[in-house]
Amino acid sequence: MGGGRDKRISRSIVFAILSDDEAGSRSRIQIWRPVVKFFRLYGLTLARLRPELFRKLRTETWGLSDDEYKSSFRDTDSLVPKGDMGYSGSTFFTTADNKYMIKSIPRQFEHSFFRDDLLEPYVTHMQTHPTSLLVRITDFLGWRYSSIGGMLSLAPAYHLVMENLLHGQSDNSKWQTFDLKPTSYFFPERDIAGGRLASQATKSKLADEFTDKLVLSQEQADSFFQALEADTELLAKNNAVDYSLMLVRIPRDSSTPTQDNPFSDPPSWRTGIPSQDHKWLIRAVILDFFWAKHKVHAKAMTFLIKAWNLVDRKGPMSITTEAPEYRGRFLEMCREMVEIKENVVDGG
Repeated sequence: MGGGRDKRISRSIVFAILSDDEAGSRSRIQIWRPVVKFFRLYGLTLARLRPELFRKLRTETWGLSDDEYKSSFRDTDSLVPKGDMGYSGSTFFTTADNKYMIKSIPRQFEHSFFRDDLLEPYVTHMQTHPTSLLVRITDFLGWRYSSIGGMLSLAPAYHLVMENLLHGQSDNSKWQTFDLKPTSYFFPERDIAGGRLASQATKSKLADEFTDKLVLSQEQADSFFQALEADTELLAKNNAVDYSLMLVRIPRDSSTPTQDNPFSDPPSWRTGIPSQDHKWLIRAVILDFFWAKHKVHAKAMTFLIKAWNLVDRKGPMSITTEAPEYRGRFLEMCREMVEIKENVVDGG
């Protein structure tokens, strides 16, 4: 069942990306089509949302042609299912060439926040900040017709297509990945009854801890912190919290095929910055900036945690704190993981 479901979902995604834009296809819509689509369980009909915005971002800002982009989605077998990799219940696919990741956004308050509040500020920011660490989102897909499958959450109705920071990775590689958030917040799965009430599978989806250091030059550190400051300022202005820093460390003695990078960047945090101890190439992006404090769900969670704190003072969760406060802790976490050194000799 799982394989059939994944196949139908992946076909819907590929068809939407390879099809003409939503506006151009409206003339072909027939009256009976929504009725037929309504009874679909997994193969939802998806459409690109705001396609003109994303095309401009891809081609003019990131130098990615439509032909090159669509070549990663060339047929119905272009996507590889990755299962449920996150705490939100999202499902994930990667393209077979490993250049893009597709993440479902099943929660209404998250995809509506991105669509209605953050999308245009995000596009403007990416156009004016070429060194931004915000993950590059290349498409936003949503269902064109209502269906039983979408209503019952049997298949996700919204998906984001974004760069895959693990592009170029081979099987059995020694690459290291970390999904990092400030760990000083209250996490019920970890902090209530010493974590005994939550399964290990549940706790494994919480943020990772990075106990090592990123050994950088002063110039590398300055560019890293400047990008983080600008990106998190945008997120705080739009009331976003609970975003994370995805960090990838690639051993310098392994192959790092930068030619597989889908974007035309020079060496950068998304292609690989060499560490000053000569051990690693380091990649980093900011992910999962879709939880907004002003949405109804977030307000309800904030009320519940405040009520809990009347009984057992644990402080805020990362999803119930204020956006400027989360930004401060996030930046502090990033600064603490950096060690500045210049011209470290191999083995030194």
